Amino acid sequence: MTGLTVVDPGPLATVQDRGRLGQAALGVPRSGAADQRSYALANRLVGNRPGAAAIEATFGGLSLRAEADVVIAVTGAPCPGAPLNAPTTFRAGEVLRLGAPTSGLRTYVAVRGGIAVPEVLGSRSTDLLSGLGPAVLSAGDALPIGREHGPMPGVDFAPVADPAAGEVVVRVTPGPRADWFAEKSLIGQSYTVSSNSNRIGVRLEGVPLERVHLGELPSEGMALGALQIPPSGLPVLFLADHPVTGGYPVIAYVTANDLDACAQLRPGQSLHFTT
Repeated sequence: MTGLTVVDPGPLATVQDRGRLGQAALGVPRSGAADQRSYALANRLVGNRPGAAAIEATFGGLSLRAEADVVIAVTGAPCPGAPLNAPTTFRAGEVLRLGAPTSGLRTYVAVRGGIAVPEVLGSRSTDLLSGLGPAVLSAGDALPIGREHGPMPGVDFAPVADPAAGEVVVRVTPGPRADWFAEKSLIGQSYTVSSNSNRIGVRLEGVPLERVHLGELPSEGMALGALQIPPSGLPVLFLADHPVTGGYPVIAYVTANDLDACAQLRPGQSLHFTT
């Protein structure tokens, strides 16, 4: 059944789930929610099975009208107009409106039953790089809701900290081409998030890294969290929609526990690397 109608998608809203896992060798990117922790929490709060599709809104602005009584949870970047980290019932005809977030970048909206758009290669995720999955959400889109799964968790509120508003410190481990750069040249460095960042990667501005190895590099497999160094010397941190191969050296990988915080980085925010 159709349970939600997009009144206004805001700057960018997409359907996302856990992604197309394990298909990179076939040239299929992973995609999926950029902030997996917030996405998973939204599903748990409404009693969805793991992997149910939800909506990822970038910098708020999303408005959804309930066409039937639904239970919704909003997580991630906190937006005025919506209860955060708590299951909420919206009656038929009511509209959920997200303002601009006070911190962070991406907000997740899960509805009990999950967004039941058709799967493409085992996932309902929109991939902005490859074009796989459903189209980016537009005003007037009708979103079907799937069957409910199991009981509600009985949780009124999840006490989760908001995304950091100041400098974010992330841990890294050495990448396969760390020796192409001066020893520990990345560690201790602070960068500013560029406005050219997106779901493919976070582009960073600051002091360029100097290469000590100037040879050519054939294309290699790329992984989520890779810090690739293009000829500019400024790192690009790969997020959910990253390509499966790349020809620039990877100096390091952001640790898995810190990747979700990177997905919430806003343009102009500071990022500091440590071990």
